[in-house]
Amino acid sequence: MLDLRWLIWICMLTAGGNVLSQSAKYWNDLASDSLQKAITREQTLSTNKAKNVVFFVGDGMGITTVTAARILKGQLEGDHGEETDLEWDKFPSVALSKTYNTDRQVPDSAGTATAYFSGVKTKTAVIGLDDSAIKGDCKSSLNANVESVMISAQKSGKATGFVSTARVTHATPAALYAHSPHRARECDSDIPQKETDIGCIDIAQQLITLGQDTQVIMGGGRMKMLPREAADPEYHEDSSKAGSRNDGRNLIDEWQAGKDKTNSKYVWNLEQFKDVNPLETDNLLGLFEPSHMQFEGNRMNDVGGEPSLSEMVEKAIEILQKDKDGFFLMVEGGRIDHAHHDGLAYHALHDTIAMDKAVAKAMSMTNEMETLFIVTADHSHVLSIGGAADRGSPILGRGGLMNDGLPFTTLSYANGPGGIEELDSFKSIGSRRNLTDTNTEAADFHHPALVPIDAETHGGEDVTIYANGPMSHLFHGVHEQHYIANVVRYASGLNCHNGAPSSGPNSILALMLFSFVRKFID
Repeated sequence: MLDLRWLIWICMLTAGGNVLSQSAKYWNDLASDSLQKAITREQTLSTNKAKNVVFFVGDGMGITTVTAARILKGQLEGDHGEETDLEWDKFPSVALSKTYNTDRQVPDSAGTATAYFSGVKTKTAVIGLDDSAIKGDCKSSLNANVESVMISAQKSGKATGFVSTARVTHATPAALYAHSPHRARECDSDIPQKETDIGCIDIAQQLITLGQDTQVIMGGGRMKMLPREAADPEYHEDSSKAGSRNDGRNLIDEWQAGKDKTNSKYVWNLEQFKDVNPLETDNLLGLFEPSHMQFEGNRMNDVGGEPSLSEMVEKAIEILQKDKDGFFLMVEGGRIDHAHHDGLAYHALHDTIAMDKAVAKAMSMTNEMETLFIVTADHSHVLSIGGAADRGSPILGRGGLMNDGLPFTTLSYANGPGGIEELDSFKSIGSRRNLTDTNTEAADFHHPALVPIDAETHGGEDVTIYANGPMSHLFHGVHEQHYIANVVRYASGLNCHNGAPSSGPNSILALMLFSFVRKFID
């Protein structure tokens, strides 16, 4: 049975459509339009102060992922795909970001998030600390704190919030509010005992203390906030999804206790989320899964129901934009990265398209003359697009035949789970997988990979920065990744205390002392 997209493609060809055979005039007109927009932009560069900043991070959204998602978006809309634009493709300013960590050529999400949120590059796995911190060593972090642009925005009187499809204590959002020598220390049970004994503070606890002025927090990660004896409200019978804290603390209750009950809400499912009235809510904590939220492709099957990324963005802006001084909002498409690690290109691309919809929603709710938009990635992945597929061919489909007579997919990975399946095929039948009768567009299909490993790795090439709004023209050429935070501060008029951090050692040291004393009180 022919796929609907193939039927559309055949109809366009037989109808004599110009999609595949545009004239020279078509291309000249297209170029002239783009040129005129560029000329106009040069005449109308926005040097306004950015009242608001909306900072989108596609975790693992490298250039190949952007291209593939763009094509898939168009194909889902009934077009060939290659000519389609994602929302950020329309932004006037584009630059490249060098992503390496201070100790790694190919980076991780913790070191990169610290760079683009604080303006200081650091080591792999380190959160909110400069390069003097030693990975995993709590004592070394005491004088290494760096301040994020979100905390700077709070100090200037702006409303702040963040939304992620990952855990709210995961590497990217954690770099907004926390300081930790290791990203894995999301709750107290994740910290080695010798580090706990000296009062090392987990990231979840820092969320409700150092991050206490963050008005909107939405994502996954209930288990990091709940004690071990607490069953999850959505998965009552599943002990693997229960709380994971050893200290007996319920940080969700503590968050609620520290807020005005008349204008603060905690929600964990879609129904509760929809009931939140932004006009009556100033503080919102939404934790929709014990761990990460669902892939967009699985979201509708969630037991308790969870909002889409664009729905969370809409609610967040409705709450934050009530502040007359403006707001800072970070939005992370966190599961793009996880899908790539699993070798699941289907989910990586669909989650990228979900972020595209979230960008469109945010753009429709804000004034571009006073809102700086940034869309970027922390790092790339080892996904590639190759072969000799005809224009309009399904991007998740096959791209031709190899010399062995077997088809191969347009998308493939340099390493990952798909490589294990290829290796198993070689062991059993002496050749790679025959994908002739395989649905390569299925959600659970592992795209082929060269090197067989359980989890696909990050890529080390530059990633793109897309920008729109006040001072967006400051993104141009090739930048070090930490440059992004400096543009945000300059465009918004935010003060920065990095180098002599005002929230520096004192805040984290106070927390450590409090934690140490608490053991004896308890």
